[in-house]
Amino acid sequence: MEKKTKEVVGKDKKQDPKDTRIKELEEKNNELIDSLQHLQADFENYKKRACKDNEHMSKFASAKLVDKLLSIVDSFELALRDTENNEQFSKGIELIFAQLFSTLESEGLRPIKCIGEKFDPYKHEVMLKGPSDKDEDIVIEEMQKGYMINDKVLRHSKVKVSTGKK
Repeated sequence: MEKKTKEVVGKDKKQDPKDTRIKELEEKNNELIDSLQHLQADFENYKKRACKDNEHMSKFASAKLVDKLLSIVDSFELALRDTENNEQFSKGIELIFAQLFSTLESEGLRPIKCIGEKFDPYKHEVMLKGPSDKDEDIVIEEMQKGYMINDKVLRHSKVKVSTGKK
């Protein structure tokens, strides 16, 4: 009987290869879980940082535009000081308008062409329809100017469209 006991004790002292493999896999699993948790935390930090950066860029872009518009505000102040000479005042307002429009164009604004163009529902909004010497669905009058910024419609042109030749 003593021999059997010694053999069993001897087996316990030897490590089972399955147990060793299980421990190795558990350690590897724990490492992967830890790595995944770090990656998740890094990604959450990245999202927060990107959100803050976007907010900062939006504020900075607005500040840049406002800075450009300040010279126009200065021009308006000068024009409003001298309103006695109507002809010069009108000419000054025209110059200020040109300055303002030029500034907006430098930011990507451009008017939508519509008179004589075929009606485009992506750019035009029909307010009226009427007979004319033009073909059907041709814009014959612009009631309110429309604008695009870069390639996106900012405001649709409000138009009158031809119903066909009289």
